[in-house]
Amino acid sequence: MWVLSASGCRWLGAAGSLAVAVGGWAAGTLPVRGGWGLWEPHGSALTLAGALLAYLGLTLLVAAWWRYGVLLARGARDGVLTTLAWWTGPLLLAPPLYSKDVYSYIAQGAMVLEGHDVYGGGPSVLGPGDLGADAAASVGGHWTDTPAPYGPAFLVLAQLVVRATGGEIVPAVLGMRLLAVAALALIVWAVRGLGGGRGGPEGALWLAALNPLLLIHVIGGMHNDGLMIGLMLAGVLLAVRGRWVLGCVLVGLAMMIKSPAAVALLFIGVMIARRDGGGARGLAKGLVLPGLVAGAVAAVATLLAGTGFGWLRTQSVAGTIHTALSLSSDLGLGLGLLLGDDPDPVKALVQNLGLLLAFVLVLVLAWRAWRGLLDPVPALGLSLVGLVALSPMVQPWYLLWGTAVVASVAWRGRAGQVLTVLSAALVYETALDGRTPWYGFVVAGVVLAGGLVWTRRDPWGEGTSPPLRPLARAAD
Repeated sequence: MWVLSASGCRWLGAAGSLAVAVGGWAAGTLPVRGGWGLWEPHGSALTLAGALLAYLGLTLLVAAWWRYGVLLARGARDGVLTTLAWWTGPLLLAPPLYSKDVYSYIAQGAMVLEGHDVYGGGPSVLGPGDLGADAAASVGGHWTDTPAPYGPAFLVLAQLVVRATGGEIVPAVLGMRLLAVAALALIVWAVRGLGGGRGGPEGALWLAALNPLLLIHVIGGMHNDGLMIGLMLAGVLLAVRGRWVLGCVLVGLAMMIKSPAAVALLFIGVMIARRDGGGARGLAKGLVLPGLVAGAVAAVATLLAGTGFGWLRTQSVAGTIHTALSLSSDLGLGLGLLLGDDPDPVKALVQNLGLLLAFVLVLVLAWRAWRGLLDPVPALGLSLVGLVALSPMVQPWYLLWGTAVVASVAWRGRAGQVLTVLSAALVYETALDGRTPWYGFVVAGVVLAGGLVWTRRDPWGEGTSPPLRPLARAAD
């Protein structure tokens, strides 16, 4: 049937993306004020119609993406970049979708310009006459009074957007979306450079860039995770090519967007150690030098940004906000309620144990990569997936951290297939207006269960990672 062909998938996915965008104009995360008459709240009937249209569109997009990936896994060849343009285009002029975080970004950029300490308070410090006041009024829930957990490099970009747009919501949101598109372009470049492993770069781009989880949360929701992933992947690509110093510079910049990118330094260190023969000298070099380079980048970026080193103390603020996807937070809260009246101490203990277990997992994967039992790039991807699974705060789009890395070299492996299922399920966890309704978890559970059955009945037939690639001698 035509609809099951690659071209049919392209059209079906584009129709789904368009439906999501159109639905967003009625039921997206619209600003409280400052929408210029374009992005304004509507009556309940139109809002419901928009939400239903977007829900249908999202399902079409997921179905088209899933079928497209199956075709690529079976050897089909198609213009994935063309498909990416078709699916991304409808989202470019849409209001913020699935999250209010972009309003926080704009408000935080305005806070710096207005002379406020972005690491000492939240967007609520902005007064009615300040830049970004409209964005601050639209910030969601806990984030109104929460200091920025982001590095100074991202705050510089947010400042530039606010300065260029005067803090007006519509142009500022579109400015942030330009950054998201730039992040997508960087991800595409890095994934193509890493080659995708068996099956080639088309399939890698399908899982890493064409992924509906990325499209709705990085392009639609403009989450800065896209920039972190793009810079981190670009740094890994340069390290694989032997240019590890420049690679560590890019990873350092990625850390100055969001700190989890620092995990990549350990695996770049593994590459350096293996290139030096895996001995004690190479191991010492690999453990020390990437951190020194990235640390220098972080220090310089902080000094140039002028925002201070407050980001060092705000990395844990997100963990104070409970998210239902965090297994350690859920378990800790449940045990705390069973054991006493105040669940917080038990919850904090379980969260810390989760982080400790994640640390051990990362070290085990790095050791296996150093011993030559696992390629360092997919080992990095699996480490990031494990870190997300065991973190005290988990959002659906966090899965993209590791998914993009695994996809870039091993998309056809069992890990890639499981990440495909998780991506398809997690798109339903968040509603178009940023809420996390109960029915989203139900639909996500149904998709997850069905997808796992599919992985058993129709495995793509490859291991977790490609064979170890010969590593180039360091060029830096």
